Amino acid sequence: MSGRKNSLRETRHITELTRERVQPLPYKPISGDSHVSEPPNCYRDYIEPKYRDRAPYVAQGPNGGQMYVIEGMGEGRYTIDLGLMSAAGLDPREIRAGIRTYDDIHRGGWDGNARVADQDRDGIGGEVIYPSVGMALCSHPDAEFKAACFQAYNRWLAEFQSAAPDRLFGLGQTAVLSARQTVADLEKIKQMGFCGVMLPCEPAEALEYDDPQFDPVWEAAVGLGLPIAFHILTSRKGAPAVRPEKPDKRRNMARFHHALIRANQDVISTFIWGGVFERFPALRLVCAEADAGWVPHFAYRLDHFYHRHRHHQGVDDMERLPSVQLDENVYFTFQDDLVALNSLDMLNPRRLLWANDFPHSDSTWPWSQQLLAEQTRRLSEAERRAILRDNVVELFNLPLSPTQIHSRKIHE
Repeated sequence: MSGRKNSLRETRHITELTRERVQPLPYKPISGDSHVSEPPNCYRDYIEPKYRDRAPYVAQGPNGGQMYVIEGMGEGRYTIDLGLMSAAGLDPREIRAGIRTYDDIHRGGWDGNARVADQDRDGIGGEVIYPSVGMALCSHPDAEFKAACFQAYNRWLAEFQSAAPDRLFGLGQTAVLSARQTVADLEKIKQMGFCGVMLPCEPAEALEYDDPQFDPVWEAAVGLGLPIAFHILTSRKGAPAVRPEKPDKRRNMARFHHALIRANQDVISTFIWGGVFERFPALRLVCAEADAGWVPHFAYRLDHFYHRHRHHQGVDDMERLPSVQLDENVYFTFQDDLVALNSLDMLNPRRLLWANDFPHSDSTWPWSQQLLAEQTRRLSEAERRAILRDNVVELFNLPLSPTQIHSRKIHE
């Protein structure tokens, strides 16, 4: 067995690090991918009146727990269990569906002031904020309704972010109804003070993102300084609510976990092979929560296809190799991807963004400092600082305050 393989297996998982005390970093990391738990009134109070009766709502389940309900998806309705949406800090053996309410979960999921306290407990100085319910809405078949929900979410998110604008950095959502509407959405998102924009993995109309009709969108994103972000679980192709088949549990779980990353890989491929990054070399794309350990092989296969097969497949010559476009235009967020951190010689460290994923079940909160001490111990100080803070600050043009620069004592 190789030394590299041993080093991966001998490294302790976060579940083994929760009781350890570590020396805090001399600066506060900033999470490149965290979430909210949309409150019960998020959509119904902030949506256009004509959609209010259809807006996502909170209901009580048979075991007393609460869930978000989205009508019109899959077999008619899609539910998101509140306890599973906000399970950060729980022992994995304690995570159960159907039993938790808003009184039981992290208030910082929807209360900006409480969120700052959650950040302090985790030893971090800020978070880039993605939705939770809004992720599932990306797969809704009714494009106009989806757009109305995203506008409602943006209105609510602006208020949430205003509680701590130097520590809560929201991404606005757009349904990508059309190129013209999306440009207008980007302009509004910029006006509302958001640092970037989250798009569904597929546009609402029957086009791919590399279609030249979308070029005004990418031009606007560059001009407005808004990175575009694609999060896992925002693709209609892999959405659990719209899967036509239901295979046995083992195959279902295997397909589900592979699809998490595959959808994002498809988006990246579209931007590369469709020439979007060639036409807009300053465009910045975030691949959120799909990890990065797979990227070196993905880059190698991109170049292999380009050199070996582009001629008979009708692919135009490129000014930059596909792997160079991947290195320069795409950012990757991860929570605890030790493979990526051990492969920096095959990655661009300036395109990696660490994240704590609070308050989801995959979150490293409140043990992020312990995890980072374990997994970044082989990194240089420059690499560590870039991945944990400087990259996300530079990408989203985030402000730095004294509370983000200086470390504090880690809570027990």
